[in-house]
Amino acid sequence: MHSSPAIVPAGEQDAAAVIEGLDKHFGQVRALRNLSARIHYGRLTGLVGPDGAGKTTLMRILTGLLVPNAGRVTLAGFDVVKDNDAIHVASGYMPQRFGLYEDLSVMENMRLYAQLRGMDADRNADLFAELLDFTRLGPFTQRPAGKLSGGMKQKLGLACALMARPKVLLLDEPGVGVDPVSRQDLWRMVQALTDEGMAVVWSTAYLDEAERCESVLLLNQGQLLFDGPPRELTAQLEGRSFRLEDVGTARRAVLTEALNLPSVSDGVIQGAGVRVVLREGANVDQVQSLADQTQVHLTLVPARFEDAFIDLLGGGPGGTSALAERLPPVELDSDVAVSCRELTKRFGDFTATDSVSFEVRKGEIFGLLGPNGAGKSTTFKMLCGLLKPTAGEAHVVGHDLRHATGAAKCRLGYMAQKFSLYGLLSVRQNLEFSAGVYGLDGSARHERIGEMIETFDLGDWLSATPDSLPLGHKQRLALACSLMHRPPVLFLDEPTSGVDPITRREFWTHINGLARKGVTIMVTTHFMDEAEYCDRVALLSRARLIALDTPDALKRSAVGPERPDPTMEDAFIHLVESADREMETAP
Repeated sequence: MHSSPAIVPAGEQDAAAVIEGLDKHFGQVRALRNLSARIHYGRLTGLVGPDGAGKTTLMRILTGLLVPNAGRVTLAGFDVVKDNDAIHVASGYMPQRFGLYEDLSVMENMRLYAQLRGMDADRNADLFAELLDFTRLGPFTQRPAGKLSGGMKQKLGLACALMARPKVLLLDEPGVGVDPVSRQDLWRMVQALTDEGMAVVWSTAYLDEAERCESVLLLNQGQLLFDGPPRELTAQLEGRSFRLEDVGTARRAVLTEALNLPSVSDGVIQGAGVRVVLREGANVDQVQSLADQTQVHLTLVPARFEDAFIDLLGGGPGGTSALAERLPPVELDSDVAVSCRELTKRFGDFTATDSVSFEVRKGEIFGLLGPNGAGKSTTFKMLCGLLKPTAGEAHVVGHDLRHATGAAKCRLGYMAQKFSLYGLLSVRQNLEFSAGVYGLDGSARHERIGEMIETFDLGDWLSATPDSLPLGHKQRLALACSLMHRPPVLFLDEPTSGVDPITRREFWTHINGLARKGVTIMVTTHFMDEAEYCDRVALLSRARLIALDTPDALKRSAVGPERPDPTMEDAFIHLVESADREMETAP
């Protein structure tokens, strides 16, 4: 991908964007507060912060779509207010929900976008060929955009944003809902663009993505908390990150205890271990006592950007789930809560799930991972009784889903990938509706709704519609509705996609607490660190089950000379690529 040389007004040659004293408010809400920063050419800059930090507002000001209330912003040397037309030429913008026309093909979307940029599509055949090659979309030009996987949609969005060869590329959370293999492709493309001198701003809620940026702007409540290379922030945590090794089946209980220690700022499960971060100035004595009590080894480990991010924001939530504390222990007749055998679903000639078999035990957190389009959501919907299998069988809490769909649905909760909320109803009405659907009435109904409002901090939003909620609160509402009837089995389809790391910690505190009470949880996710929380992980690719084991065992399978200590993401990519090669060479 060859971008044309940048023509930059004198005095701004070293900066792609200059932000000075930027303020933006919406009524009483101050989205940005006295923000000043510089974004440089030839560099990937990460825009990081929790939900509502001001990331999208800043993006829209940079691209000329919003006018600031105070301060000055230049992009490629042009004032974003006075030179608005020039800004649209100099920048490429890919919003969170890219406006693809799902009924149009890949090529038709590209031609339409070229016309919107004032380009003659017929005279730019070479540019189209270059973009298709760059994004690897060449074989899919006739496919409707609505039938592309999440990763391919993001690549098409990127191709359209690059159409006018911008000097500055603004990507608003391009990795949300994209599997690790597709995300790797996005990184490859962005690296090529910055190598050629383009400035790329990548807004993200994935802290492993932020760690790969050359520089980050870390926002919280509209204010800039940090500006610089991620390693500089990470270095501030040196000597404060530890791991309790080989905790095994006690890891959820140990994490809960660790997070409730005054000296601990944050903690997560890592396979069979528990990783903790100490607060500034705290000593390790309390964590060492926990390790001694649990009879495990405590190891000092290198700090991560995620450790520094959570610590800078004041630490994560505690380890106790108020929701789980109110829940009585789950009693089931069998140790197997969910099972499927040779489960298959075809849509015409297309096989979405192909002969998948596994069992999930009571109280187990079971992860279902795979690339976009691998069949995860289809499998989920069959196990929830929302889709009828073409072949095979599935059981939930002893109910055969071929015959007892209604009975099974009353025993499970389902949080859909696309929010299972009613946009025309208020938050309170959504809670009331969910309670009614699951047969709750009288004092039980009133009490359960009150519990959900308190647990998920929904009190200030009861008269609002779901679409008007911040993403974190919208996800909390969806989870509250799925748990209203205290189901023994819970299906979570990408429950934390797009939400900030602190909200994700809160969700997993609830999930861990529910599992400790015996609730069986099946979860899909593209966050590989979340897969570490699972007892076992099933990996799907091209509709088939290609691996099923503990997270640590899957990581061990990816060990090699280039990966002596592989991450879960390394294991995911290794297993998917190995399975793809086997399928392509099979007779």
